[in-house]
Amino acid sequence: MTAPNFINLPLFTVLSVEETDHDYHVAAESAQSPGACISCQSKDIVGFGKRAQLYNDLPIHGKRVGIMMNRRRYKCKSCGVTFYEPLATMHEHHRATVRLVRYIEHESMRQTFASVAADTGVDEKTIRNIFKRCAEQLDKTVRFELPQWMGIDEIHIIKKPKCVITNVEHNTVVDMLPNREKQALTAYFKSLGTQKSSVRYVAMDMWRPYKLVVKENIPNAKIVVNKFHVMRMGNVALEMHRKSIRRTLNSRQRVKLMRDRFILLKRPNEITTVERDLMGPWFEAFPTLGLAYELKEGFFGIWENASSRQNAEVLFDAWKARITPDVEVHFKPILTAFENWHEEIFAYFDHPIANAYTESLNSLTRVINRNGRRYSFEALRAKVLYTEGTHRIVKPAHRVVSKGQNLNIGMSLDAGYGLPPDQEPSEKNYGAFIPDLVRMLEKEATD
Repeated sequence: MTAPNFINLPLFTVLSVEETDHDYHVAAESAQSPGACISCQSKDIVGFGKRAQLYNDLPIHGKRVGIMMNRRRYKCKSCGVTFYEPLATMHEHHRATVRLVRYIEHESMRQTFASVAADTGVDEKTIRNIFKRCAEQLDKTVRFELPQWMGIDEIHIIKKPKCVITNVEHNTVVDMLPNREKQALTAYFKSLGTQKSSVRYVAMDMWRPYKLVVKENIPNAKIVVNKFHVMRMGNVALEMHRKSIRRTLNSRQRVKLMRDRFILLKRPNEITTVERDLMGPWFEAFPTLGLAYELKEGFFGIWENASSRQNAEVLFDAWKARITPDVEVHFKPILTAFENWHEEIFAYFDHPIANAYTESLNSLTRVINRNGRRYSFEALRAKVLYTEGTHRIVKPAHRVVSKGQNLNIGMSLDAGYGLPPDQEPSEKNYGAFIPDLVRMLEKEATD
């Protein structure tokens, strides 16, 4: 069967097509012969045999496509070089069409390597190599706007923390580092060059290397500890005290505290009447447990009720005075943190961090942990940063230049058609919008 337009590659002549349950096998040859030697450009060339070469192409009708090229070989009479005819639509590094390689680059950002391999008939190792080369190119060409309000956090991927650089204002990811150590973060800031001076605020948790690197590289930036990292310490302190009480009880006594963990970690407005009835006897039997719960809620209340930084500091001092020796050992980490990070913790009340930022990052951690075992760090980083359809891109507002307005010295326009191309403001890419990224990765996991 001859089908000249079956694969829609005008430079080839399709000789035959064989269809099976899962594939199309296409026999083809180049529709044109080379006009000159590829080495010396002499036109004195002659045929020197043929060779069958198999190339993969884009799937058609849900079936994989293999093109068996009857590729001609030539010899130059002038310089003696032998060469195969060039195939412009075939990729120089892979036995595949250029359009298939581009398809793999696109789909491997959205699907698993295994599913792309099954879809195209290309070996999974080749899929990974194409993906890697694409990611390296994207690293060189894609530039995200450096955030004025930067977030430095970590996500625990397969039990190993990776540092994530975020844009707090836009809820986006702008980079992912292989670890959260000082060396990796220092290298990142050095790569930013003079642009790093545009960072005005840095949100972080209380990991000392983060603070050291920021102070060394962007000393004028204001460090703000994310309030959710601080508030979480209240739950940790209560949980430590609850466990210390349980360790002193026998099995029968522990039964009386059934579901205590889940109830005590709830906020008062979340506790049901039945649960509240359970808490009364607990606190009567273990007064320090009741105190620890009240301290947890009082600690949260500082961040929920303080009207200013000064008010927050007053509330904290009052809260600290309520800590008794019976529970102090479990609330000591909070007191130590406030001694070491006092300025950065209370800076939150001058520069609050949006709630969606932390919630979105937690969602990203969960979905990556679900998918991450399939990928190397480099592959995972590329999927996070470059998945198409997740970038938050802001286009510049349309600006019109009025008739006769001077743009530069000695330059004017006779009509108001807008700014010249070299003066048009460019669009800004703020990175991968975390909620969209989570939805995309979740879809990959279910496909």
